[in-house]
Amino acid sequence: MRRILTYGTFDLLHWGHIRLLQRARACGDYLIVAVSTEEFNRGKGKKTYHDFETRKKMLEAVRYVDLVIPEENWEQKIADVKKYEVDSVVMGSDWAGNPNFEVLRPHCEVIYLDRTEGISTTKIKEELGQ
Repeated sequence: MRRILTYGTFDLLHWGHIRLLQRARACGDYLIVAVSTEEFNRGKGKKTYHDFETRKKMLEAVRYVDLVIPEENWEQKIADVKKYEVDSVVMGSDWAGNPNFEVLRPHCEVIYLDRTEGISTTKIKEELGQ
């Protein structure tokens, strides 16, 4: 069984998120999604609309997702890869070359998928005037 892991906040779940999850799942047999906690997001200067438990439940309802775990800090990634026996970490191409993911290369494959054009949480918030 090929295990895939991805990370994200997944606050305002949209088509770009669903497409990323679908394509990540297509890379293997089992998809684990690590969702940023409110505490971790605050440390990154991000604010979420939905709390962690709500975002977790939304992702658990997506058919491509097999397991949802909390992302509490940048440093947990290697431990996650080992604990869940991950074969590949899949992220959007906006993360390409980021040291937080490149550090995983000795432990698993790292794949960057092209983002879905024209959609992002930031764009949605901007267009809603937030």
